Amino acid sequence: MPKTTLTDGSPVTSDHRELKPNGQQKGYVVLSDDERAKGFVRPVRNAYKHLVCGVVTTMGDSLAETYARDPFFYSGTFCVGCGKHFPVGENGEFVWSGTDEKVGT
Repeated sequence: MPKTTLTDGSPVTSDHRELKPNGQQKGYVVLSDDERAKGFVRPVRNAYKHLVCGVVTTMGDSLAETYARDPFFYSGTFCVGCGKHFPVGENGEFVWSGTDEKVGT
């Protein structure tokens, strides 16, 4: 099992999935710096488009690098336009900004 942390580098807590008023989680799990340093299997991309509402969401480096290291790490992601989380993957609702490539594939 690869080592994980929250985006700020702190340990993963049991309450990290609690939602803030804006709909985002209290904390997001990412692969540790050491795990991400092993290299990427996909390009590092920091923006994706929600196919339902058309809004582009950006993310920080540790999240983007986690997707690039392990494209299947997450089962869902957040849309800033809708203020909610939705599925990723082959049947998901997001594509990488400027592409037709589904997030999480």
